[in-house]
Amino acid sequence: MKKIAIAAIAGGVIVFVWSAIAHMLLPIGEMGISTLPNEGPFIEALQGTKSGLYFFPGMDMSRKPTPEEKKAWEAKVAAGPTGILVYNEKGEAMSPRQLVSELVTNVLAAAIAAWIASLLAAAYGRRVLAITLLGLFGWVSLSLSYWIWYGFPSAFVLGEGITEVVGWFLAGLAIAKIVPRAGVVAAR
Repeated sequence: MKKIAIAAIAGGVIVFVWSAIAHMLLPIGEMGISTLPNEGPFIEALQGTKSGLYFFPGMDMSRKPTPEEKKAWEAKVAAGPTGILVYNEKGEAMSPRQLVSELVTNVLAAAIAAWIASLLAAAYGRRVLAITLLGLFGWVSLSLSYWIWYGFPSAFVLGEGITEVVGWFLAGLAIAKIVPRAGVVAAR
């Protein structure tokens, strides 16, 4: 259990540092992200809107729409534009709270990867591969769904894939080294 905890911290820090490099020093973090042209009127129009996740064109999700309402909504979607907006009344720009929260989630994810690695009787390289595949799994399961259903830009989704797979490969190198494979008793 001690080795899993150590591997979780090491793996989490590696993913955190790699993500910082990918987003701040490499162009990976900018892939598929654009600046809204003429954002002033757009931001002004949002004043007074409650923080939340918004789809447009919208439909009242609190009740089942009538067939006519659904048809009208589908026509709006087909005519466009469509989008998804994550809106916050007040923002944070890389605050300590955000950075610590990100590190904690990276350590938690690395703890899951370390625990899985401890269950595998495979050699080092295969355990690194298994942890790398966890990163690929998360990307395929989440980011590709956002691309399919919400129209996230292909470049953004690709950038997320690179970040996740490389990050979990690097973390896997450390985790698989720290956590002994299943059936191997650590030397005292």
